[in-house]
Amino acid sequence: MGKAFPSQSESALLLWYQGISDSELETLNDVRKIFQSADLVGNFTVFNIKGHHYRLITYINYEFQLLFIHAVLTHAKYDKENWKNDEWFNNS
Repeated sequence: MGKAFPSQSESALLLWYQGISDSELETLNDVRKIFQSADLVGNFTVFNIKGHHYRLITYINYEFQLLFIHAVLTHAKYDKENWKNDEWFNNS
């Protein structure tokens, strides 16, 4: 994918990180209290970043309070759905 994430998304990702890291999340409903647009897609939780310009695709293990970032994609790349080819999409 080249860069770790698009540079234009950096400040929005930092705000997301601050919001998520200060929280104890036990369910998707807890996530939605902070980020109302978060959606569960397969085993991934997807966040809209920077006014819907980017999609942050994550896997959240609520039991162990771990969050893994799978990808940061532009809206156009997200819509191609290639990220769904990951084995974690359905098998984690």
